[in-house]
Amino acid sequence: MSEPKKLILNLFEMNTVSHISHGLWSLPGNNRHRFNELEYWTELAQILESGGFHGVFLADVVGAYDTFRDGPETAIREGLQIPSNDPLLVIPAMAAVTKRLGFGATFSTSYEPPFTFARRASTLDHLTKGRFGWNIVTSYLPNAARNFGLDGEIPHDRRYEIADEFLDVVYKLWEGSWDDDAVVIDRERHVYTDPAKVRYIDHVGEHYRVAGPHLAQPSPQRTPVLYQATGSPAGTEFAGRHAELVFTGGRTTADFHRNVASMTAAAERHGRSRDDIRFIVQAGVVVGRDDEEAADKWRTFQSNLSVDGILAHGGARLDLTAHPRHVTVAEAVAKAGLEPQDVPFLPLHKTVGEALDGLRSSREGRFFVAGSPTTVADQIEKWLDEDGVDGINLRQYHSFGTAQDFTELVVPELRRRGRLEPAGGEPTTLRDALFGRGDRLPSTHIATRYRGGANLDVPVAPLRFADHDQRAA
Repeated sequence: MSEPKKLILNLFEMNTVSHISHGLWSLPGNNRHRFNELEYWTELAQILESGGFHGVFLADVVGAYDTFRDGPETAIREGLQIPSNDPLLVIPAMAAVTKRLGFGATFSTSYEPPFTFARRASTLDHLTKGRFGWNIVTSYLPNAARNFGLDGEIPHDRRYEIADEFLDVVYKLWEGSWDDDAVVIDRERHVYTDPAKVRYIDHVGEHYRVAGPHLAQPSPQRTPVLYQATGSPAGTEFAGRHAELVFTGGRTTADFHRNVASMTAAAERHGRSRDDIRFIVQAGVVVGRDDEEAADKWRTFQSNLSVDGILAHGGARLDLTAHPRHVTVAEAVAKAGLEPQDVPFLPLHKTVGEALDGLRSSREGRFFVAGSPTTVADQIEKWLDEDGVDGINLRQYHSFGTAQDFTELVVPELRRRGRLEPAGGEPTTLRDALFGRGDRLPSTHIATRYRGGANLDVPVAPLRFADHDQRAA
């Protein structure tokens, strides 16, 4: 009998008040208002470590949500990802109180240069002893573009072309600038590093000119674990070349299978295989000691969700709350002077009241379960075995309640079923924990072409996309 498929378990976080569970920060006992405190992050890290979580995934944005109601006021009032802090800076504190927990942090390729980020990433990989991962994003908020001196967003596919060269630069720095044995620490000869084993990269491309050498010595993983969330054609092709862990989803099992198939095909076009990528979904889990207790918790969460927050986060151009509940969404669209294509995610045939009520539950989708530990574990096993997911990014409804409930109630049941590793175990790098194949990128990954200083002067054919449109990332 084959061994049960193991679950990759992450907690979805953000260094802010309201991440994706809008309005719930105000619930009794919720600690989200403490996000500015170092102790919030160290306490959370210790909960996750005790629960056998593989990692905490830190989202980020570099702009405000200011499309809804033509301004940022709703987002500001709701605490919707503003105020928010840098996700990278809390990682060393969490690493200091844990030994096995991994850290995936979001950083955009669109607005800051690759050289400085490469050093930050190497520093974090050193300080965490190889437990750092990078979620690659290209940023999509119009306000983010204006914050970095642009009049508007860089077209969607063009952002991915820029990102492709950004990654080429950091690969040269991480993989090619220093040899593994460059650092000798010879006290007698007063030599820390052998200069013959450190080199310039002299990258000259369409978007970047970077001389090098990399300022950080080789870290345990060299290149951090590469995360990406995507669904667009350009993003899928980019993931096929670069990503190791992909956040995707789908409202049905068939949807998820199609997403995995398209990304696997993209990986194969770049000389990689399905085994080189892990697929993670965002999952909502509400657990109680029995199904009734879980149902009570879920009713509390639903009744306190903020519709204003949901609409602002979605960048809605139509303020449904400004229209009578009995009119149809189509009538509200017409009255607002909009076209149906301006509200692609709203049901035109339903009433405004039905649409507003639906917003409270429609975000849960296929990967949601509320129930007892047995009910939850049964559903997670279906996600693993029937849908084929490799892991979940656990959505937080309550901090630290969500993580504590999962740790205390679900983790023991998953361990009993062989879906999670037993408690303890030797510390390892994040990449080895996820793939079990060592600390470094496999030779099939494009970054490894620069190992030992090879190919630094050989151009890589850039990813190009036919249309530079404005689709969301």
